Amino acid sequence: MSETPPVTLLAEGLAFPEGPVAMPDGSVILVEIAAGRITRVMPDGRKLTVAEPGGGPNGAAIGPDGMLYICNNGGFEWAVDKGFTKPAGTPADWSGGRIERVDPETGKVEVLYTESDGRGLRGPNDIVFDDQGGFWFTDLGKTFHDRTDHGAIHYARADGSLIRTAAWPVSNPNGIGLSPDGRTVYAAETTTGRLWAWTITGPGELAPQSWPEVEHPRLMGPAPGFRRYDSLAVEASGNICVASLRIGGIEVYAPDGPVIDFVPFDDPYTTNICFGGPGLKTAYVTLSGTGRLVSVPWPRAGLKLAYG
Repeated sequence: MSETPPVTLLAEGLAFPEGPVAMPDGSVILVEIAAGRITRVMPDGRKLTVAEPGGGPNGAAIGPDGMLYICNNGGFEWAVDKGFTKPAGTPADWSGGRIERVDPETGKVEVLYTESDGRGLRGPNDIVFDDQGGFWFTDLGKTFHDRTDHGAIHYARADGSLIRTAAWPVSNPNGIGLSPDGRTVYAAETTTGRLWAWTITGPGELAPQSWPEVEHPRLMGPAPGFRRYDSLAVEASGNICVASLRIGGIEVYAPDGPVIDFVPFDDPYTTNICFGGPGLKTAYVTLSGTGRLVSVPWPRAGLKLAYG
């Protein structure tokens, strides 16, 4: 386990921040799920409202048109436990999940997708673009008092012309990312604390699941002990950095599976990581339970994303 690098507090008082996107001007755009808001944190610490789509804006990414693409889970119930804010089920007025396109300059919000293969989206969570203008995203599903939905992995085009379900059922998939060569998609499951790798055979297409010998998707690790996974980011080397709930930190997997490092933070709801700054060697991390965005120097470079 590594020691936590020197932490710089960039913003606090955020309403369960997630989905950080490092911008070229040094600002960070993120979502505040509990406020239904998208916020830009400026280098001087100012917080500017980008848009207020309502519901539960979750994952975020810049697309080929410079627009911000948002996974909106439709909203959560919230609870405060030992001073930490956390999701606590589905609100009575929940009306479904959606993918939104947001103009980061004007704040205009457009609903792009509400269903995939004829089934309504439940809890879109995290998103990553490939270099062909399409994006992969996870649907966590929703938790109710008496049941929990299956989750799924979907693929869609940014122009609104195609969406398809690539993998289903998946157990509450959360973070998603692509390998440096674009041939593998990774997804982290929250409830199981597992990281899986699927082989991509075409835009929105995955190698078929093997049965009964489970060879695909490939289980990474697994890491020892109980954990709950959230979002993830990939390093230029191909390592996968997964935000680990409960134990509070970033778990680093090698591309071939074993966990090679763990960087702790002082919030059990360490939820998201992205890379920016010179050489992509600054990690921006959301500490959601305490409502903070921090940055830390990272020992290895992050992977350059397709856009942004």
